[in-house]
Amino acid sequence: MTQRRTLLSLVILLLACGALLIATVSSQNPNPTGEHRGPPWRSPVASSQTFTIAGSTLQVDFAPGSLDLSTPQIMQWVENAATAVATYYGRFPVPRDRVLIIPTEDRRGVLQGTSWGDVGGFPAFTRMRLGQHTTVDELTDDWTMTHELVHGAFPSQEDEHHWIEEGIAVYVEPVARVQAGAPNAPGVGAVGWETGFLQPERIWSDMVRDMPKGDPQPGDQGLDQTHTWGRTYWGGAQFCLLADVTIREQTHNRRGLQDALRAIVAAGGTIDQDWPITKAFAAGDAGTGTHVLEQQYDRMANAPVTVDLDGLWKKLGIIKTATGIRFDDSAPEAAIRIAITKTPATGRIAPTP
Repeated sequence: MTQRRTLLSLVILLLACGALLIATVSSQNPNPTGEHRGPPWRSPVASSQTFTIAGSTLQVDFAPGSLDLSTPQIMQWVENAATAVATYYGRFPVPRDRVLIIPTEDRRGVLQGTSWGDVGGFPAFTRMRLGQHTTVDELTDDWTMTHELVHGAFPSQEDEHHWIEEGIAVYVEPVARVQAGAPNAPGVGAVGWETGFLQPERIWSDMVRDMPKGDPQPGDQGLDQTHTWGRTYWGGAQFCLLADVTIREQTHNRRGLQDALRAIVAAGGTIDQDWPITKAFAAGDAGTGTHVLEQQYDRMANAPVTVDLDGLWKKLGIIKTATGIRFDDSAPEAAIRIAITKTPATGRIAPTP
């Protein structure tokens, strides 16, 4: 007993000395990024901008630090992403959203995005790390901002269901960027896609290339049980693609995943709410008059399911070529492919001047 107490005392002493050393080093070497230690929504703010879209207000805060780009250039990036999301959902999903831009010294590009729900008085909050030397072209081609704002349009999930949160964001982001920039959409020129958005050929080519990253690997136990990067992001995206096509097949192309996701938002299923995944899927299925989401979840949650991607591409009229893809509009379900990226009847929704 005495030896055990002596050993315990020695351990406590060593821990105390270690804590003192860490505190001393930290005081001598402050955080090089200058970011506030603590919840990111409490980080310091050097300046702020706001804009309104479909009755929702987005507050864009800039943390201290230098950026080569001007504030209007960065705001255009955020506004384009908000336009894509609002167009896809027929509204911006939450009434108030906050985006914090954190400059990162001597770096370039969009480095990281992370979103939370119901923090700091905002239903949705996104932190974006942006390199100091980021260019306009890098922002124009960026997918991250749209991806993060899409997260606001689905209720927060337990860790085992993280794949549906990421899968929706991966799948919806490019589709929304096509819908919002299509020629002849209100507010867009009739000649070509607006700068900052995407064309259908680009996103289908990217899907053909990237969707196989979500295939089950040996030892896979289904989407709820297998938490690899590929299954979380691209396995979730495969779920969404398959659901979109299946809903359209069952409704004769009158409804799609877009209608299901809009129904979830209309029912109050946004990032600031904690819903069971089954509640979200039930709300989505009610919006399409099908049971596709619930039935797919039953099949794919706890068992590996390999989606026949080659079969999907063929019936959608997407043909692989040496340089990417080409479309075959005579394919059995080419009309479904076209409908997925068509600007919805609710039109393009952009920020209010």
